[in-house]
Parts: sequence; C-alpha cells; structure tokens
Amino acid sequence: MNVNILIAEDEEDIRQLVALHLSKEGYEVFEASSGVEALDVFSREKIDLLILDIMMPEMDGFTLLKRIRKHSKVPVIVLTARTDEADKILGLGLGADDYVIKPFSVIELISRVNAQLRRYMEYNPMKAPEDKLRNGGIIMDLDDYYVEKDGARIELNPKEFKMLRLFMENPGKIFTKKQIYESVWDEPYVGDNNTLMVHVSHLRDKIETDPKEPEYIKTIRGIGYRMDDKNDKAT
Repeated sequence: MNVNILIAEDEEDIRQLVALHLSKEGYEVFEASSGVEALDVFSREKIDLLILDIMMPEMDGFTLLKRIRKHSKVPVIVLTARTDEADKILGLGLGADDYVIKPFSVIELISRVNAQLRRYMEYNPMKAPEDKLRNGGIIMDLDDYYVEKDGARIELNPKEFKMLRLFMENPGKIFTKKQIYESVWDEPYVGDNNTLMVHVSHLRDKIETDPKEPEYIKTIRGIGYRMDDKNDKAT
C-alpha cells in the first residue's frame, strides 16, 4: 500500500533533505513551499501524513492546520524553530500529533513519522472498531464494557472508561486538557482543571501499580497527558 506524505516547508534545503530520506523509506513524497500550496496539494492528493512548518508565506502553519482539521484526522508533525511553550500548546490544541524543534535529527524525524503512521493505520477511526483494545497488561473490552489489568477485572465509572478508551485508542499521543475534557464530557472546556485532574487521579489509582510513579498515563507538564505505548517496548 502506498503511503503519501506531504512536506510543507518554505526552506528548500530542509524540505529536500527530509523528502530524500522519506523516499528512501519507501514513502511517496509531495512537497509544498507555502501554506496555500500545501492546502492545494492536500485537497488534490490522498495524504496520509503531513509534516508542517509553522513560519510559511501566504498562510502560516497554524492556519493551515486549523483548515485541515476541519475535515481530516491524518497525523500532523509540526516543524518549527519557535520554542515558546505557548506555541507548542497552540499547535497541539489545534490538532498536531507531534512537535519537532529545529534544528532536528532527520533520523529522529523519520522515526516519529513511522510511529505516527503505525498508530494512525492501526487506530484509524474510519476502520470498524475492534472488540478489544490492548496496551501492555491492560485489556479493554468494548463489547462487554469492562477493563482488565494482568487478568484482574477493574471497575471504572463511565467517565473513567471513556477517558481510558481515548488514551488506549491513541497510545503515545499527547492530549491537551481541553481535548480530553471535551472528548470525555462532551461540553466546552472552560479551564476546569480540578475536575479533569481528579478523574485522571482516580483512573491512575485503578490501573497503575504505583499511582505516584505512573507507568501508563504520564503528565506532560504545561500541556496535558499521554498514555505510553507499552506495545512498542519490544520493538
């Protein structure tokens, strides 16, 4: 199966270097030097992953990301020389899946591309949902509505179950507090950190061996939370 990757980057040397390495990995690569050009390519081609620079002419990366997220959930990796925490939070809040600061290692970027594509292909919401989700010792049965860890049944309330499902369907992905709240509570997030933190704490109490040193649900300071992908540890 062909996998198409779009690189939206106005610096030609960076764009061509990344394209060269992606091509060697067997990916079909499309290039764009501006946000407007990238949007045009994205609308014409079947793109499976987008590598996106923030500072681009005609249309910046944040605007492009916002436009794309209106109708697509493909993985987006943001490339930027801007290191402000606010920019990172904004990018993730708009739907970016990963954030890479320039200068960067091309080998590391390719590794992140492979990881994002693997997760997207496996957990693509357009596919029929699987009966069970697995991550490490945790099994979630979506038909019979139960969770087990290392063979022992865990009792979760509906909000905890919905939150854990969000994490298990997207292992390794960082979610902002706003994304988690609006997905689980189905209502606008108004900065209610306490409610979210209490539910995360209760969920950790139930699935972690040591909730004070969590193995699964990690806090990403200033941003939100991520569930570590335990299924990747052997690879």
